[in-house]
Amino acid sequence: MRIGGATVLLTGATGGIGQSLARALAARGAKLLLTGRREEVLQPLADRLGARAIVADLADRAQVDDLIAEAAGADILIANAALPSSGEVLGYAPDEVDRALEVNLRAPLQLARALAPRMVASGSGHIVMIGSLSGRTASPSAALYNATKFGLRGFALGLRQDLHGTGVGVSVVQPGFVRDTGMFADSGATTPPGVRTVSVRQVAVATLRAIERDRAEVNIAPLELRLGSALGGLFPSLAAVAQRNAGADRTTRQLAEGQRHNR
Repeated sequence: MRIGGATVLLTGATGGIGQSLARALAARGAKLLLTGRREEVLQPLADRLGARAIVADLADRAQVDDLIAEAAGADILIANAALPSSGEVLGYAPDEVDRALEVNLRAPLQLARALAPRMVASGSGHIVMIGSLSGRTASPSAALYNATKFGLRGFALGLRQDLHGTGVGVSVVQPGFVRDTGMFADSGATTPPGVRTVSVRQVAVATLRAIERDRAEVNIAPLELRLGSALGGLFPSLAAVAQRNAGADRTTRQLAEGQRHNR
């Protein structure tokens, strides 16, 4: 899939990863449709990049429908928007659970379902789900986030099989801990000893490569995290013990506490 000249719908454009993606896409010559909740951040970003800004709250189903109508001509969808959703599930109110499911899972699925038919008809297009290594292996204090990212990964890989041979690719891009900006950095949490991070630019570069090379699954993380997430998916009980011994529970508690203050 060629990015230059393609119309790209990017959700979650106002976050750290979203802004990095928007800049990288603009540099490749994409025609950008940028969406997010914060107009005061979204509009200046769109103005700088020559993009169109579409303010939308993906937790509101009517606004998702409006976004679908406005982005009907998109050649590429990058579903990047997500809520942190860390912390004990018992600490979440029902409406908070619903909001996380709407933004992190339902909205990306509905956007893909609605935009894919035109791509199939034209014989060209690409859909990217920005997931997380939390969609490969579970961790403490992240059950709700795990649920949405496991679901997103399953949907992307299944949809990829459904669209095989149509000219439309589907990728799931899964970062580990991202430094400097984004959910993890904003929480103020620190990684377990010996665990490294990646930059938003690495995530953006890997995402563009996934589109251009039609990669099914791309994991952006240091080797120790990629291996750990792979083994965790195969041996969840062993992974849980290993995480506790490595101090992962401390990191996830810090992450949840930091995100709780931002909810």
